[in-house]
Amino acid sequence: MRAQEITFLKLVQGDKQFQVPLYQRTYSWGREQLKRLWEDVGELVDQHLSGEPTAPHFLGSVVLAPGQIQAGGVQRWLVVDGQQRLTTLMLAFNALRDHLKESGDSRAADRVHRQVLVNEFHEGFDHYRLLPTQADREAYTACVQSRAEAGGGDNIGAAYRFFRGALAEGQETDAQRWVETVETVLKDLLSIVEITAEPGDNVYRIFESINNTGVGLSQSDLLRNYVFMLLPKRGERVYQELWLPMQQTLGPKNLELLVWLDLVVRGHHKTKQSEIYREQQKRLQPLTGDEDALQREVAQLAERGRRFLRIVEPAREPSAALRTVLERLAAWGGQTHYPLALHLLDLVEAGSTTPEDAAEALLYVESYLVRRLICQTPTTNLNRIFMEAPKELETDRPAAEAVRRFLSGRRRRWPSDEELRQAIRSKPFYWSGRPTQRGYILRRLEESYRSTEPVDFDKASLSVEHVLPQRPAQAWFDLLADETEENQSPQELHDLLVHTLGNLTLTGDNSKLSNHPFQRKQQILESSALRMNLEIASSERWGKAEIMDRADRLSERATELWPGPIGGVQPAGEEWPGWAELRAALVAMPSGTWTTYGDVAELIGSHPVPVGTFLGSNPTVIGAYRVLTSEGKVSGAFRWEEGSDRQPPHELLKGEGLRFDPSGRAHRSQRLTAAELATLLGKDVSQPVSRDPLPDSENPEAAERFRNQLQEHYPEASSGVQSALDFWRGQGGYLNYGQYDETSCFPMLDAGTSRLPHLMWPVAIYPVSGTVEVVFQYLKDRSPFDDTEQRRELLHRLNKIDGIELPEAKLELRPSFPVSVLAEHSDEFCEVLDWFVGVAALDLARRG
Repeated sequence: MRAQEITFLKLVQGDKQFQVPLYQRTYSWGREQLKRLWEDVGELVDQHLSGEPTAPHFLGSVVLAPGQIQAGGVQRWLVVDGQQRLTTLMLAFNALRDHLKESGDSRAADRVHRQVLVNEFHEGFDHYRLLPTQADREAYTACVQSRAEAGGGDNIGAAYRFFRGALAEGQETDAQRWVETVETVLKDLLSIVEITAEPGDNVYRIFESINNTGVGLSQSDLLRNYVFMLLPKRGERVYQELWLPMQQTLGPKNLELLVWLDLVVRGHHKTKQSEIYREQQKRLQPLTGDEDALQREVAQLAERGRRFLRIVEPAREPSAALRTVLERLAAWGGQTHYPLALHLLDLVEAGSTTPEDAAEALLYVESYLVRRLICQTPTTNLNRIFMEAPKELETDRPAAEAVRRFLSGRRRRWPSDEELRQAIRSKPFYWSGRPTQRGYILRRLEESYRSTEPVDFDKASLSVEHVLPQRPAQAWFDLLADETEENQSPQELHDLLVHTLGNLTLTGDNSKLSNHPFQRKQQILESSALRMNLEIASSERWGKAEIMDRADRLSERATELWPGPIGGVQPAGEEWPGWAELRAALVAMPSGTWTTYGDVAELIGSHPVPVGTFLGSNPTVIGAYRVLTSEGKVSGAFRWEEGSDRQPPHELLKGEGLRFDPSGRAHRSQRLTAAELATLLGKDVSQPVSRDPLPDSENPEAAERFRNQLQEHYPEASSGVQSALDFWRGQGGYLNYGQYDETSCFPMLDAGTSRLPHLMWPVAIYPVSGTVEVVFQYLKDRSPFDDTEQRRELLHRLNKIDGIELPEAKLELRPSFPVSVLAEHSDEFCEVLDWFVGVAALDLARRG
């Protein structure tokens, strides 16, 4: 085998084709991996635009084996390893080509197409520089050919859509120069080690050996070995007295984190955790031969480690003021604040600031994080902002003032008081951040009431409760009907209110509260120990007016708890952040789907009218034509910009695979709700408790409730459903149930071992709403259905049953079909369940 470091453009140029062999799994990179790659690209673009020396960024290796070549044909290479990054970069170039084309630069688009994506003078499969495995081939070639179905619901389509969105949102000024630099970075500044096998090498054995290696040395292991190689005389003593206690106290993960943070607080803020050893080695190399200096370096690292431990375990912090705010940041979760917190503790240790001043500075950090989450400000560059802070803080000011001034910088997006108030009134807070962070904000708001008998939150088992229920009974809609606007249904008003902060509280009685009428909820909330619940219980009714009033009261508390930026107003002329979220949501939509103005409004915290106005005046927004009226029709007000040669929206949508009835209404199964759009954006869209299985199985009382509800609401399907569930038990599965008024049923399968637990369920059955939900959203994280092809096969098998029409675009969501289908087609459904169990069993045998 031979190896060489090469740019991506040089790797792919020439009459060649990279074939992904059958034994490779399908393309599997998800949003997190794509974001990391794009952050690296963005950093290189920024460096290049600012004139900094820009070294190539190493992506990893690609292992290739020579394939057959015919006279006049292309040189074929089998991709033994590295297909994920190779496919990802090809999809990035597909997106770049289409971005250039839509920007009016057809010449540049043609250049990208010919240089990177295709073998221009070859036909058939030889035309493509990359030929993925068969399961991914159709989705990939759709992107290369710019077909209507490009950007579908699988991982290939999702990656293409991700890069389309990243390119659309990336540039702020001088768009042409920015996108030219992106092209330069992708072609010439991403470095890959090309490893090529010799003819006759056993390609599968090479693949096997690469992917079955043992655990390698960590970055901190490499650094330790290097340091003690330079300490031949003092190594034993320095290790025993300094390094080993630090290593034992912190543990492997935190030690690795410390070694990285040590570089960041020294000003090396662009260092990635994968580059720790190289950067530390570069820093320490001049000390070779000076064991005194090297011992001081290890001692300084150990001192910094003790300070870092106070961030990770705030109970160790001696200052009460600092301990309180460090505990709050630990409860918030994540590591974003670590570089700045460690820098502040360094300043306290050096006597450059007081613990009280550092605590005030960290309060601004907490406020910055909380306000951004409530306002749903994109987290792009958030880590970079905190990594830059130690180097960028003004040193001639008190630490708290310096931190506040730094975070108030325009491009750092610290929401003002007015933005915070508007977000609390309109944004779907229940989809913001992680559950622990939402609970933390509600807890801090409750504590602001300063009760004489405060709740012990550490012992209380509290969860977030919707006062206006997520799935309300008719009485709630009757109440909301009095407050609807013209042409607005109670359901639409409900959707705009239900997830906002004004409608949410904390309770330990979630299952008791359920979707009861407000009068029943009042009785339960009146016995709560939480002041915010007593305040809700004092209302006579619970509709739009009450939710908005409470939102305003919570806003006042929030602005006092979490102070805002210096200046405190949104800069004039700056676009409302919700429009950026709208654009991101429309880019995330797979081809063959549609949504409504109301769904988009619910997602971004707006109203259908301004959403329609914005899209009407910005028809070039990617995917704008996929936003339809609540009836599923193209709005009569939608127009392409004058002179556009694009097809009418109706024809474009049909070309993507959208189905319309004779009256021009889009098929409901292909609609994406606000919750589904939020899921595609990577938001944590928590489902009601009833929509997930409970820990205890085969609960007789719950089983009886399920049967009774099904018999009452869908008696014609009762026998077929029961037959399918009996079949499932016969295949080794069991049944689980939800706990809300509508008792859902989950056919569960334990496809694991005591060493490797592995629970899964293919569907959830709802006996009152009458739906069977196919849980692709969960299956995509569970082997073997984390393979897109297996989920697609499940979808195709279900769609062969009359009455089931699941759109392929929802392979990562939770589409449903009517439970009435099982009245006549229970046997066919059992065949699908039998296949599901068989696939899971084979996978279990493979995993051993």
